[in-house]
Amino acid sequence: MTGPRDADAELRARLRRAAGAHEPDRARILARVERGMAAGDGTTGHRRPSRALPGWARVAGAAVAVAGVLVAGGSLAASRVGGEAPAPRSVAAPPGSREPGPREPGPLWSAGAVDPHSNEFWAQSNITLRTSAPLTALTVELRVAQTGSVTSTGAWRSLPEADFTFTAGERDGLLVYRWTLKPGRTVPAGEWMFAGQYNHERGGRDARGDRYSATATAASGRHSVEGGFTSRESG
Repeated sequence: MTGPRDADAELRARLRRAAGAHEPDRARILARVERGMAAGDGTTGHRRPSRALPGWARVAGAAVAVAGVLVAGGSLAASRVGGEAPAPRSVAAPPGSREPGPREPGPLWSAGAVDPHSNEFWAQSNITLRTSAPLTALTVELRVAQTGSVTSTGAWRSLPEADFTFTAGERDGLLVYRWTLKPGRTVPAGEWMFAGQYNHERGGRDARGDRYSATATAASGRHSVEGGFTSRESG
């Protein structure tokens, strides 16, 4: 039968092994718990009478308290890690097939894509325009080839509507959308989208005849980009 001294020695040995396996701060936690137990648990200057506990019982109580503190600390650390906000990410261009425009010297970059939500009766052509410097003038033009029953159903842009003059109409066998920045307005540096929507004949539409262009003015001068759209099979 195990006596108090044997239990006392075994618990002390376990605590020494645990202290060696963890950080030194946990040893200070044990010391604080033992001091608190020795001083009593009253919150005022009066102590209630109690019977002295043997050494092995005090060590066992301290071990349980330390274990509780360590578990609580681990839970707090885990909750902080799980609640961290993700690192900021740049705005991604929309998914779908795209054909980048030429990389000319200057602040502009562009790409054309047929929106993946297009269907066998309707489509949307997306122009992604990226600028590394503010623009004081900008004209974006989308030209959709008349492949059969192509008619406009609308257009939009990610920049404020009030900053642009917009027109849409047919010209030389093309459906032409044009966005022109109004005088006195500025396009800030960033990534922006211009999109034209249209109906077409049933079935997959060949977008290889569609084109876009953008002309802009920045502090470094006048710049332009242009490109096309990769064909997308509907369905």
